[in-house]
Amino acid sequence: MSRIGRKPINIPAGVDVKLDDGVITVKGAKGTLTQKVHPNMTVTIEDNVIHVTRCDDEKENRSLHGLTRTLIANMIEGVTNGYKKELEVNGVGYRVQKQGKDLVMNLGYSHQVTVSEVEGITIEVPNPNSIIIHGADKQKVGQFAAEVREKRLPEPYKGKGIKYVDEVIRRKEGKAGKGGKK
Repeated sequence: MSRIGRKPINIPAGVDVKLDDGVITVKGAKGTLTQKVHPNMTVTIEDNVIHVTRCDDEKENRSLHGLTRTLIANMIEGVTNGYKKELEVNGVGYRVQKQGKDLVMNLGYSHQVTVSEVEGITIEVPNPNSIIIHGADKQKVGQFAAEVREKRLPEPYKGKGIKYVDEVIRRKEGKAGKGGKK
């Protein structure tokens, strides 16, 4: 039995959960999220607690059990507290700013790179070297952060580029590190 799949999910106050025809809808302060539930999984809601069960012990159903429970728990967490990813911009002359709903980045290219906010995602720029991405959907926030980071990946020699705040870039020595001339 899946340890994660067995755990019940408590529904906090202010969150409305509905199950209609294999689609679960979660409404809260931060927005509304929907997720289609696999037909082999059974989701029951009783007394502000959600239980996920599976029909049998086949390998696919065992793996879907924990996944389904985690997806529903992430939806509830997203509509109550939301998710955020913090990015850091490193490099001489590299900076970001927000213009309306667009994120305008100077990343050492001959042109500025512009990324627009997606529905359900908000971008914050507290200072010219950091970006904070907020949203209710964990997958959307992570995907959008990865797309922004992809505009200038961090390089291993000087560490220039866009990286996650908690990411560690393994540094390389470069040409001069071999000892040089004698």
